Amino acid sequence: MKKLFYSLVLVYSLQLNAQTTGIFSSDPIVNLENFDKQKVYFGYFLGFNIYDYKIDYISTPNKDISVTTTTGFNVGIVGDLRLQEYINLRFEPGLYYTQRNLYYSGFTRQIDAEREIRSTYIDFPLLLKFSSKRTGNIRPYLVGGVSATLNLASNSKSTDDNYQQKFRLKPWTQNYEIGFGVDLYLEYFKFSPSIRGVFGLNDELIRDNNPNSPWTGNIDAMKTRGIFVNFTFH
Repeated sequence: MKKLFYSLVLVYSLQLNAQTTGIFSSDPIVNLENFDKQKVYFGYFLGFNIYDYKIDYISTPNKDISVTTTTGFNVGIVGDLRLQEYINLRFEPGLYYTQRNLYYSGFTRQIDAEREIRSTYIDFPLLLKFSSKRTGNIRPYLVGGVSATLNLASNSKSTDDNYQQKFRLKPWTQNYEIGFGVDLYLEYFKFSPSIRGVFGLNDELIRDNNPNSPWTGNIDAMKTRGIFVNFTFH
């Protein structure tokens, strides 16, 4: 999947390089002049993500938990409803694959000190897009809203816990998302690179069966933090 994703990015990069040559010129040809007058339009996105955790402790921890992040990838579709000239309502369901590694201090065995958390998320964000006035073939925008996320790899139904090397999370989380991007109007389609932050609102952790567990006993809340970089095509 990663090889396919990077191959697609390479193909589109070559195509975009050919089409964006005139966008930043002093007198560009106006492309897709009536595109934003559509009431509804659709698209899709490809991108990558970096997920992290914000961990709150019940008491000052003697054993800190460190989180190592990796770069994952995203793919999804976009539905856009024009509310008025500068405001659009967007629904962007997507598949997000990522991995985070937790490291606990105080353990002598690596199998106890490390937890590898691979997540496959289906994200359902409902966003408001606030666009500026279009200048030539460029239109910056801000975007923000709320989302619900399903973690397909949460292990929530497992009866095993960290004593059997099984880290468990809740399957559903709620988030707020905020970001910015720019619409680039090319000859045949609109290309929109964007950066968006996601911030979990609820605690995702399922505690171990032992309330004094060294892995979960001192955690008050564990919430997702993440950054999305998406490349959207309309």
